[in-house]
Amino acid sequence: MSDAKTSIPSKNWAPARLGKGEAEYIAAPSLTYWQDVRQRLWQNKPAMLGLTFILFLIGAAFLGPLITPHTYYDQDLKLSNIAPILEVYEVDDGQGAPTYFFMNSGNFKLYETNEHGALKSILRAKKKDLIKKRHIYEFGDQQVFVDFSQLPARLLDAEENQLAVYGTKWNQTYWFGTDSLGRDVLVRQLYGARISLTVAFIATLVNFFIGIFYGGISGYFGGNVDNVMMRIVEVIATIPLTLYVILMMVVLQSGFISIIVAIGTVFWVDMARIVRGQMLTLKNQDYVDAARTMGAGTWRILTRHLLPNTIGPILVTLTLLIPSAIFIESFMSFIGLGASVPMASWGTLTSEAVETLRAYPYQLFFPAAAISLTMFAFNFLGDGLRDALDPRLRT
Repeated sequence: MSDAKTSIPSKNWAPARLGKGEAEYIAAPSLTYWQDVRQRLWQNKPAMLGLTFILFLIGAAFLGPLITPHTYYDQDLKLSNIAPILEVYEVDDGQGAPTYFFMNSGNFKLYETNEHGALKSILRAKKKDLIKKRHIYEFGDQQVFVDFSQLPARLLDAEENQLAVYGTKWNQTYWFGTDSLGRDVLVRQLYGARISLTVAFIATLVNFFIGIFYGGISGYFGGNVDNVMMRIVEVIATIPLTLYVILMMVVLQSGFISIIVAIGTVFWVDMARIVRGQMLTLKNQDYVDAARTMGAGTWRILTRHLLPNTIGPILVTLTLLIPSAIFIESFMSFIGLGASVPMASWGTLTSEAVETLRAYPYQLFFPAAAISLTMFAFNFLGDGLRDALDPRLRT
């Protein structure tokens, strides 16, 4: 079997002609480290979705109560426990003017609305028959009975036939419904977001300063300094946070300030450990020795050379500690150790809603959904930052 040789005509060969400067041409644009981080973070859809939700939540928490028609202090027991989704009924009063209304299954009362679901007023029963367990309402020459002899209550016409639903409408007056005191759940939800986010960001700010410099000093000096400082961290970490908060409540009394102090004084431990580990890795690098040889002091080496090179893990840790702080604050408020009523936080709203879970599940749904979505958003953002700040993942 012989080898086949392929001959290529010489006319198919030609030297490459490069213009001036084309020899140094680079196909991809040159990016700085932070430009590359921003570009990769922008391409991470879950992280950008989480960031968008966080920005929306912050804007809604601080601007929403200013533009809503209801205030944090308004309450009306006549409008208690109104759901966000209404089954609207239509009745003709015989004069060509239809009346739209819905029934509150909690107190068996009728409320007048417009055809779009905007609340107008509470309707007064013409008669209350407690023997037959029914309320009688009159609309011109039409009668409507609220029959609660068996649950769930029913709406009947004069012939004892159940009324047909005109349509299911979203509550245009109270978008998230009302609570047991007739307060707007949406406004209280927004105020709760203020408290939960404030606690989380203050705790994170404390983590940033105490954790970074405590861990940085411990890791940079090492030796006996590191041993003593890390033993202090281990002692703090062994105290359960719940027990620590209870002790703080004894000293400072239960309240908003107490939960901030309790979380802020012990929540920096994880940050200190992470920064210490980074310092132990970086302090023996050549650029640190070069800075020390040129006369740079300890403070300058820490702030200008070591800490900036640990900013990646620091940012990721901060974004992951924020949802943990929100959850801890909500849990403490839920068990009565954090923000106390009438102050609204997501934890207190959840605690109040548990008592009426079977009858009014929407009161628990909104604060629970806010806590869950916020934690998901920060975790997605933290994962995206971790991937974007890692140069090894650059494609």
